[in-house]
Amino acid sequence: MGACDIVTEANISSDIDSNATGVTAFSMPGWQLALWATAYLALVLVAVVGNATVIWIILAHRRMRTVTNYFIVNLALADLCMATFNAAFNFVYASHNIWYFGRAFCYFQNLFPITAMFVSIYSMTAIAADRYMAIVHPFQPRLSGPGTKAVIAGIWLVALALAFPQCFYSTITMDQGATKCVVAWPEDSGGKMLLLYHLTVIALIYFLPLVVMFVAYSVIGFKLWRRTVPGHQTHGANLRHLRAKKKDDIYCRKFIQQVYLVLFWLAMSSTMYNPIIYCCLNHRFRSGFRLAFRCCPWVTPTEEDKLELTHTPSLSVRVNRCHTKETLFLVGDVAPSEAANGQAGGPQDGGAYDF
Repeated sequence: MGACDIVTEANISSDIDSNATGVTAFSMPGWQLALWATAYLALVLVAVVGNATVIWIILAHRRMRTVTNYFIVNLALADLCMATFNAAFNFVYASHNIWYFGRAFCYFQNLFPITAMFVSIYSMTAIAADRYMAIVHPFQPRLSGPGTKAVIAGIWLVALALAFPQCFYSTITMDQGATKCVVAWPEDSGGKMLLLYHLTVIALIYFLPLVVMFVAYSVIGFKLWRRTVPGHQTHGANLRHLRAKKKDDIYCRKFIQQVYLVLFWLAMSSTMYNPIIYCCLNHRFRSGFRLAFRCCPWVTPTEEDKLELTHTPSLSVRVNRCHTKETLFLVGDVAPSEAANGQAGGPQDGGAYDF
């Protein structure tokens, strides 16, 4: 939520670090606040539990430690961080339009959750590129263990660099007696710095990932449409859009708080979809979820679920097509290039079309 009239540093009183309390124009009735709190609490719980379970399924079982799944771990970690820090604390901020958490956390809030959001987008892009190589070029060398870790580290560094300016220019202000955490960009000629930053973020976080994912999944879909492989399960990608904030007088109107809470909930709800999709559409993740929640009385894991995550099949099934020398590896196979790169953290069991 933005401030109607941003006050400069010179106008900040000496007791700024003490959180302002009281009733503002954006304070909601108790019943309305309880409904929103329930909605956001449900979102955070599903996202945190779901993504934490996905991380456990992959890291605790050697069979699940494939190149693609390491990118899924990175995506799950980013979504978990977004739900924990972005959704939870921004809801509290938006519910009264008062910043309760002090100056240091204002810097953190404008750095780490934004970094996690950028990491989430780039992780989906890396997954799309990895699936493109596995399906369209199955005999090309796959990423090794060190290579995968280097890509993940690069994703975090780029995301951190893109988010850092917002942290650097974060500040605490007082607006009509209420404490606000805002990003106060320097006043340069025509706001060129702010414009350059926004154009860079739009190009690197929106257009570039969108083009990569669109091209990768379009080529994959076309290839699979031409050559249908029995037993193959396709998986898509979630595209996220950046939230753009425009400082305007509209932020001073009461209804904008409800609009913001709805849109922000919808944006943050993307953090809980992926675990649900994995559980519904992938049998190994479904087995992993049953094992993770075996303490619940309504969940009954089977021996098949345990074997699904621990047993590595050694038989490779090959499908030879007529009039071609190409060999396609089905679920449970190890492509020659993956066998050579098995140091990615464990057996590269799921073949070109598997998690």
